[in-house]
Amino acid sequence: MSHKISGGCCCGEVTFAVEDDFKHFYFCHCEQCRKMTGSAHASNLFTSPDNIRWLSGEDVTQRYDHPHRSFAQVFCKICGSGLPYVSSSGKFLIVPAGSLNEEPSKTPDARIFCSEQTEWHKAGLEAPQVAKFPE
Repeated sequence: MSHKISGGCCCGEVTFAVEDDFKHFYFCHCEQCRKMTGSAHASNLFTSPDNIRWLSGEDVTQRYDHPHRSFAQVFCKICGSGLPYVSSSGKFLIVPAGSLNEEPSKTPDARIFCSEQTEWHKAGLEAPQVAKFPE
């Protein structure tokens, strides 16, 4: 039996709850996900489209739909944090893993669009690991 996981944006204005009942968990290296996250990949959990309860701040969210691909993003208009959204097809609720307040029980299934993975990310996987910001 799954349990509820809370989540939200960085400034705390937007909060939500989802059941920890995720079907897929992908690290996506496509160009759009890199641009939207400003990072090497997106970390997205997939669940049923009705698996969300907005607790606060839904009115300060903004949706962006890519004009040429089946790709979208929802973010907080105040702090810019990525937030859950229903896929363009309507088949999934896509939850950015970093928006959750605790670890989901689902572990990553795959790294997708690896043909678009950056060389600096590949090199970074071999970099030393440091527990905090280096002095």
